[in-house]
Amino acid sequence: MTAIESFTGDANPYQGGDPYADYRTADFPFTHHADLADRRLGAGVIAANDEFFAQRENLLLPERAEFDPEHFGHKGKIMDGWETRRRRGVSADHPWPADGDHDWALIRLGAPGIVRGIVVDTAHFRGNYPQAVSVEGTCVPGSPSPEELLGDDVKWTTLVPRTAVGGHAANGFAVSVEQRFTHLRLKQHPDGGIARLRVYGEVVPDPAWLRALGTFDVVALENGGQVEDASNLFYSPATNTIQPGRSRKMDDGWETRRRRDRGNDWIQYRLVEQSLIRAIEIDTAYLKGNSAGWASVSVKDGESGDWVEILPRTRLQPDTNHRFVLPEPAAGTHARVDIYPDGGISRLRLHGTLTETGAARLTARHQELGG
Repeated sequence: MTAIESFTGDANPYQGGDPYADYRTADFPFTHHADLADRRLGAGVIAANDEFFAQRENLLLPERAEFDPEHFGHKGKIMDGWETRRRRGVSADHPWPADGDHDWALIRLGAPGIVRGIVVDTAHFRGNYPQAVSVEGTCVPGSPSPEELLGDDVKWTTLVPRTAVGGHAANGFAVSVEQRFTHLRLKQHPDGGIARLRVYGEVVPDPAWLRALGTFDVVALENGGQVEDASNLFYSPATNTIQPGRSRKMDDGWETRRRRDRGNDWIQYRLVEQSLIRAIEIDTAYLKGNSAGWASVSVKDGESGDWVEILPRTRLQPDTNHRFVLPEPAAGTHARVDIYPDGGISRLRLHGTLTETGAARLTARHQELGG
């Protein structure tokens, strides 16, 4: 684990105006990965030892934290995050928390995987943030209860050691542990508040589950697909196109800036593994005056393979889910969608099955990572 850029100490008290004007942040190199703690993937904060001032569920809200200086309740200031009460010592002679005192929250990742980086965001917690944080991970199959996860037989691996953090800041940590994790334990030492938690990484699916499904979406984020690159990310991230479910609003898809040249925009994907694609869906839900005009889909097999077009340039309609059955299955490890000339799509679905080679490689990787 390596801290990319550290922020420590209190932020200045809020002086009015834009509360983010003095927010401390940095460009973290791991944020191009998917957020494994995304609620859209099924992530959740399943338990916490204390949430006196603000609920644990706020940690995974997709929007950035908001601040209302006038928002108070019967317990005190209401914050948009997870905030615990102030810890105290054991007596008047020792009123301070012990060195090992901490509060904790258990997070179920929406999709199990390798964690590449973590952001512990203390936005708006200027003088009431934790002195330090730490994060641990474990891999437990099924749907364990909080009591089971806290049992003595569960092994936890340190992802972020106890590290000092700053108030009103995005505290980022790179993680280099090559293991598959299903749950995290976030600790704040000794107490305080955290606005948001982001867990960036690579999905590592269960091969037995995919084998049982037979035909499934081989580019879906929850199944292990990922975006490798895109021509333009001006309005929204390309990863939105492989999120679960249909888009519910315009910015829940991928939209590019308006082109003023003769080019086109595109996204390149890595499939879960080598697959046979049999059907394609291109959805433009909620993209009404800004959907792509036309789209094509190509695949290649291996990093050095040649791109082969499997869906020729086809007219798209606004706010419509388009379905195409391929005349023959198309084998590949990567896919690319080209849109013409610009605009956006909300989702891409590539329905298919793993090849024998793809299934074998996926199973081997799952075992290597402790799945």
